[in-house]
Amino acid sequence: MGVQNIFVNLPVKNLEKTMEFFSKVGFEFNPQFTNESAACMVINQNIYAMLLVEEYFKSFTKKEIPNTEKSSQAIIALSVESRQEVDELAEKALAAGATPTNDPQDHGFMYSRSFADLDGHLWEVFFMEASHVENS
Repeated sequence: MGVQNIFVNLPVKNLEKTMEFFSKVGFEFNPQFTNESAACMVINQNIYAMLLVEEYFKSFTKKEIPNTEKSSQAIIALSVESRQEVDELAEKALAAGATPTNDPQDHGFMYSRSFADLDGHLWEVFFMEASHVENS
C-alpha cells in the first residue's frame, strides 16, 4: 500500500494549553508544521497528531465537531515497551490535567490505562507481551 506516515487530526479549544499539556506528558512538536492555528505533535518518527484550533479544523470538514463531554469518535491507542512506561505516561498525563476514563486494565498479557486530554479526546496507553503476539 505504501503508507509512510500517520497524521491524526484533532480539534482543540486552546492550542497553547494543549501544547503545554502534551509537552508535560513528554511529547515534542515539529516547529516546521506549527503555527497559531495548528501544532504538529511528534508521537514517533512516522506518527503525528495535528492539533488544530477548532475553527481551523472546521475548514477541513462540513461535519460538526463532536461534544467530547457527551460523545466520542475515536480512541487514540499508543503501544509502549513496558508496563512501567504505561504507568509513567498515564501518570504524566494525569499530573498535567488529564482525566482518567477507565480503571487500569490488566489482562495478564496486556496492560493498559486510559485518559481524556484537555479537549476530551480519548487516549489509551498499552503494553502487550511480545510472546502473546508472536504465538497468536
